[in-house]
Amino acid sequence: MIHPYYFETLVQPTLLSLFSVQTSSLKRNVRKTLSGRKPSPDRVSPQLSTIPLSIKMNYYSTNNNSPKVDFKEATIKGLAPDNGLYFPESIPTLPAEFFANIKSYSKEEIAFKVIQPYVGDAIPAEELQRIVNETINFDFPLVQVTDDIFSLELYHGPTLAFKDVGARFMSRCLGYFVNGSLTNAGTGVRPKVTVLVGTSGDTGGAVANGFYNVDGVEVVILYPSGKVSSIQELQLTTLGKNIRALQVNGSFDDCQHLVKQAFADADLNSQLFLTSANSINVARWLPQQFYYFFAYQQWANKEQPPVVCVPSGNFGNICAGLMAHRSGLPIKHFIAATNANNIVPQYFATQHYEPKPAVATISNAMDVGNPSNFVRILEIFEQQFENLKNVVSSVSISDDETKAVLKAVYEQQNYLLDTHGAVAYAALQHWLADNEDDKGIILETAHPVKFYDVVEPIIGEKVPMPQSVENLLDKEKKSVVMDVDYESLKSILMGAT
Repeated sequence: MIHPYYFETLVQPTLLSLFSVQTSSLKRNVRKTLSGRKPSPDRVSPQLSTIPLSIKMNYYSTNNNSPKVDFKEATIKGLAPDNGLYFPESIPTLPAEFFANIKSYSKEEIAFKVIQPYVGDAIPAEELQRIVNETINFDFPLVQVTDDIFSLELYHGPTLAFKDVGARFMSRCLGYFVNGSLTNAGTGVRPKVTVLVGTSGDTGGAVANGFYNVDGVEVVILYPSGKVSSIQELQLTTLGKNIRALQVNGSFDDCQHLVKQAFADADLNSQLFLTSANSINVARWLPQQFYYFFAYQQWANKEQPPVVCVPSGNFGNICAGLMAHRSGLPIKHFIAATNANNIVPQYFATQHYEPKPAVATISNAMDVGNPSNFVRILEIFEQQFENLKNVVSSVSISDDETKAVLKAVYEQQNYLLDTHGAVAYAALQHWLADNEDDKGIILETAHPVKFYDVVEPIIGEKVPMPQSVENLLDKEKKSVVMDVDYESLKSILMGAT
C-alpha cells in the first residue's frame, strides 16, 4: 500500500499546486572557474526547486553549446552534440517532512519520489513506478563493521556490483522510449538503437545484464584488455545475442575516448541510432542517488548525520550523492576515495585539474585518469572551490594500504571487503582519526568474489562463490580484439547495422 503522505504529495492532483519551480533570472558573474574556463554570460546557474509531478525537466550541456533537451532526449543522446555532459536545469529539493518520515516509506516510494522530478513528463507515473520497482528489487543493507564505520552493501543485484541500479534503470527507460514512441517519420518502423559503452570493469557486466535481450537494442562494450578481473570479463563476454564485447589493447581512458569519438562522428550518427550507457548518461547517473537515501533511511542517529566515503573512479557515484545532498539529504561530509589515479586529490591540493594516463591498480574499476563526471561536480558547486571543499574532500590510497586494510578488517572484524571498498575504508579511517566525534559510511560497491584472484591471496582463504558466479565459469568468452583505433571501431559498429 502507498504511504498516505507519499500519495498526497506525489499523486493527488489537488495538492500539486503546493509545488512550485523556482528559477533564477540572475546571470552568473564572470569569474575564474574551477575548470579554468569562464561560464557563458547567458547560462543560468542550476537552482534548488520543488517540482510538480508532471512538469518537464530540461537538461543543458556542460559545454553550453547545445540546445536544451528533456529527459527522454538526454537519455537517447547520451552525450550532448558539443561533447558536453547533460545536467539538469534545476535541482529539486525535498520537503523536510520527507526526511522526518523517511523510515516509514518503502524503498520503492523513496526512489520514485527522488527520481520523478528529473524524469518529468517523459515517462508516465505508473510506468516510471514499474521501472523503479524492477530496478531496485534487491537489498541494500547498511552493515555495522565497527562502532564508527558502517558499510552500505551495493552488491546484492544480478551482477554483484553497484552499477546494477543505473544499468537496470536506464535499460528500462530506453526500452520504454524505443518500444513506445521512437519511430522513423512516415514509416512507423522502430529504429534499432546501438548502446555504446566503455568499461573499467563493473559497468560492462551491469549494462550487458540490464540490456540483455531488450528488443530493438544492440549493445557494444569496450573494455581494456588485461585490466578487468576474470569474473568481470566473463560477465560482459558470455551473454551473446544482442551483447558484443570489444577487447581493446589499451586503457579504460582509451576506451572512453573511442566512445566519445563515435558520438562526435556526424557520419556515423547519421547512419546509427547511437546512445551511451556510461555514467555520462543521465539515466545511468541520476538513479545512483537512491543509495544515499537508502543509507540515511537505515542510519540510526538522525541527529548526527554520517560522513560518507565513496570509492571513486569516473566520479558518477559520488556526483549522484552530491545531487542528493543538494536536494536536502542530511550528509555531514563526502570523501572521494581514489587509488593511485589521484587526479582529483591533486586538484584539491593545487586547484589545478590535470588529467593523466591511467595506471593499473588492484582496484581496477577506479583506474581512471580523466574522470568524466567531475565536470558535473563543478556544476553542482557553481564552479566555486570554497563551496566544494566545504562539502567534499579527496584522498588517494596506495595498493599496499588497500591490501593491509582489507586483511586487517577481515581478521579483526570478520568483515570481507573488496578492493574498492577497502580503498574507501582506509580513506574513512584517515578522516575519523582527525574527527573523533564523527561516524561514517563506506559504499561497498562490489562483491569480493568479483576480485577473488586479488582478495584470496590477501586473506589466505577462498572467497565464497555465489551460484550466479559459478554458472559463469564454464561459459565461453566471446570478444573481438582491437587496437586503439577509431576507424576500426567505426567499421565494427557499421557492420552491426
